[in-house]
Amino acid sequence: MKEGSSRKQGAATPCAACKLLRRRCAQDCVFAPYFPANEPHKFANVHKVFGASNINKMLQDLPMHQRGDAVSSMVYEANARVRDPVYGCVGTISSLQQHIDVLQTQLALAQAEVVHLRVSQTRYISNSGPSPNSPTNSGSPSPKIMDYNAKPIFDMDMVVDQASYGDSMWS
Repeated sequence: MKEGSSRKQGAATPCAACKLLRRRCAQDCVFAPYFPANEPHKFANVHKVFGASNINKMLQDLPMHQRGDAVSSMVYEANARVRDPVYGCVGTISSLQQHIDVLQTQLALAQAEVVHLRVSQTRYISNSGPSPNSPTNSGSPSPKIMDYNAKPIFDMDMVVDQASYGDSMWS
């Protein structure tokens, strides 16, 4: 039996919001679609941070198609505020921004190293060209160049500090 059809009959279990607020869950309850009875913690955190009256006002002021996204945002912000009462979701945003800055710095260093190695390789190849006393090039590269090209030129482990990636940012 669907919850919507049982709600019309009045015998439905109340949504998490109405259950927490200890009131009867009406057929047109604004909270019911977003705070199901099987997820009471979801509304409890949002209620603790925003208050039921404010949540109700926000949802009433929004068009129906935007309410789901608004509730998702409120739940995320409330959970972040419960985890970090001082900074809330701003702390997470700041942490992610710092992580992006570190990765952009590492990328810039890696790109600079690639350019440096390409310049070095070009210099090496141009300096080891055929000498005036040697016979003309037979079409195959000199042993010197072949030996140089056989070695790996660049190892990403030199630039990226992978030891700091073990900690999860979301736990």
